[in-house]
Amino acid sequence: MTPGAYDAVILAGGAARRLGGVDKPALRVGGRALLDRVLDACRGAGRTVVVGPRRPTARPVRWAREEPPGGGPVAAVEAGIRQTAAPVVLVLSADLPFLTHETVETLLTGLQGAEGAVLIDPDGREQPLVAAYRAEPLRREIALLATEHGGLGGLPLRLLVSELALARLRHPTASFDCDTWEDITTARARIREHGHVLDEWIAAVKAELGIDLDVDTAALLDLARDAAHGVARPAAPLTTFLVGYAAAQKGGGPEALAAATEKAAALAARWAEEQ
Repeated sequence: MTPGAYDAVILAGGAARRLGGVDKPALRVGGRALLDRVLDACRGAGRTVVVGPRRPTARPVRWAREEPPGGGPVAAVEAGIRQTAAPVVLVLSADLPFLTHETVETLLTGLQGAEGAVLIDPDGREQPLVAAYRAEPLRREIALLATEHGGLGGLPLRLLVSELALARLRHPTASFDCDTWEDITTARARIREHGHVLDEWIAAVKAELGIDLDVDTAALLDLARDAAHGVARPAAPLTTFLVGYAAAQKGGGPEALAAATEKAAALAARWAEEQ
């Protein structure tokens, strides 16, 4: 979807009672606040509205509060969508540690002829706070509920989406949310598993440094291995640092990084041949 073709509404209120009332969106998983992880996943949004108390965020957002504060998810969605303008609105909770940009793109693509696209969790349950909706049908349902119930406070989210024509998409982890300390512990452990830890670490470093660059992790690891084996072990981190610096000097980007990596790898191979 083209930039600005969708807006994002992130619900970051709630009392977090099962977490003892802590500021749940600020809890860290993999060194990054839960809210910042969600913000990174929807970085392509034209406008991003966070509904909840103001707090530091990794990128600028618009802020909104539901009426009354603590009035529930339907009131929060209404407060957020009021500040959006795009024809499609991504609606997310702020506690999704495994939501990725790729999953967001899948939701947006999944809309097609539907009024909404929602993720289905591994137990087969719809997750309306991990979803993309067409804005006009969503506004229509909000207006109907407000008229029918005399307000939106305290209404369950299922009432908002029950009359929408939804596409349902499955994903094994993206809808995992953190409602308890056990959930937080599970999320922190999962990102350190062997199959995920490097990707998670690279994503965290890029976010911390403000870098938006596709990293060929396999190529860089091969280069580090060749430098370590063909030259000396300390050559591995120093070589990868120099490759990154050289790529930056050439203007950055995947092409510059690939070219610098290829040159350094060829040099490491020539060095090894002399032994």
